[in-house]
Amino acid sequence: MSHLQQPLFNPNRKYQHLFFDLDHTIWDFEMNSKETLAELYDQNNLVQKGITDFEVFFARYNEHNNRLWDRYHKGFIKQDELKWKRMWLTLLDYKIADEPLSRQMGQEFLTILPNKTNLFPYTFEILDYLTERKYDLHLITNGFEATQRKKLANSKLDSYFREMITSETSNSLKPHKGIFNYAFAKTKALPEKSIMIGDNLEADIQGGINAGIDTMFVNHINALPHIKATYEVTHLKMLENIF
Repeated sequence: MSHLQQPLFNPNRKYQHLFFDLDHTIWDFEMNSKETLAELYDQNNLVQKGITDFEVFFARYNEHNNRLWDRYHKGFIKQDELKWKRMWLTLLDYKIADEPLSRQMGQEFLTILPNKTNLFPYTFEILDYLTERKYDLHLITNGFEATQRKKLANSKLDSYFREMITSETSNSLKPHKGIFNYAFAKTKALPEKSIMIGDNLEADIQGGINAGIDTMFVNHINALPHIKATYEVTHLKMLENIF
């Protein structure tokens, strides 16, 4: 081996187990959800119900979805409430108080969404890079088990990850320590050899801090972080500088 070449595996390197978040970190939730909602917008003839601007409709949906996910992360609401109330509250903005339609759209959304395959740039390249260097890759996600597995399969990501830990399997949610302790037990990972990689400061970064492991903030949108991660990157290729 040339002295200029890096060994593919170094037993003394700092990390061995890389725990990734999925949505907004490698799987482009914003683009995929927008495409899904556009289909629902057409299928349910929302223009005829007075919702004439899809971009405004999507922006309002995002506001409600983000707020409800925050409440879900904090344990204030359950999965079922999140799944349909994001639709219910968005339709209410247009004075459409239709619970059956909200529940139907909530179910249709989760049926269509996992078929979308938009990923952030350099996703396959960085996963190949890390796999070649013998890192153990896992997922820790607050997303729904069945939905996340379909996303992975349809996006051809499933072969990269040894384990996927969800809130359903662990009976815990990021940022609580329980989901991380479950992940350590499931993967046989040592905390000192582990790092959490994600886009959400409250769930991923604070969660990793709560679990006593290093963290990497994947800051795709150049947000101003109010929680300090061990590392911060703005593009997935930048992981090559650290691993």
